[in-house]
Amino acid sequence: MKKGKKIYEGKAKIIYSTSDKNLVIQYFKDDATAFNNKKKTTIEGKGVLNNRISEHILSNLSQIGIKNHLVKRLNMREQVIKFVEIIPIEFIVRNVATGSLTKRLGIEDGTVLKEPLIEYCLKDDKLGDPLIAEEHIYAFEWANKKEIEKVKKMIFRINDFMIGMFRGIGIKLIDFKLEFGRLKINGKNEVILADEISPDTCRLWDSITDKKLDKDRFRKDLGDLIPAYTEVAKRLGILHEQSNVSAVNVTKLSSVKKKSK
Repeated sequence: MKKGKKIYEGKAKIIYSTSDKNLVIQYFKDDATAFNNKKKTTIEGKGVLNNRISEHILSNLSQIGIKNHLVKRLNMREQVIKFVEIIPIEFIVRNVATGSLTKRLGIEDGTVLKEPLIEYCLKDDKLGDPLIAEEHIYAFEWANKKEIEKVKKMIFRINDFMIGMFRGIGIKLIDFKLEFGRLKINGKNEVILADEISPDTCRLWDSITDKKLDKDRFRKDLGDLIPAYTEVAKRLGILHEQSNVSAVNVTKLSSVKKKSK
């Protein structure tokens, strides 16, 4: 499939057009950002690992009936995905209290929630992705009630599946971010899962040691981000292809090259 012009570039990915108006190519960058893009660097190989991990998770979700934008992985950094209209909401799913939730509400870090908590943030970097209520979504017509109810049902199903998947490999799913998009089918909009699911968008702690295996290693200057992401991929059983492992050069990818400001 021939890659066309760049349609959109975000903090972690670039979207390119293709000869098929219904499909685009998603390229995973090595850029790492935190705190609404205030902290930035380049971590060699991060995009390769996120591409593989996200492909694995989305493929498994598809098998349990969660429709998503993934068509296929093209290579180490690119996927063919369905071209959707992204709903401008970030859906934050929390199973354990940590991060901004503990700071906002004074909850003890690591508190296990009795039920999964869904929070909504407006997807707007300039505004700092502000926390919003469900009523805001309807008031400003970012999505309708039918769409949000469908999204919430999908979220609980996704959460249940991912908790079990990660528990089986000795990892606790603390929280994660999801995005959804509208896809035109026979003239009608259908809401499907979009974006990515990877250690960039999830908080993942080792079940025994609580070691962080996600982007908090960058946010909190813990170091060794690539070894942590690699550990997740290994436990998921997706780093068995020698060519990919060699290309990522896992043994040397802990080096971090900072961007010039």
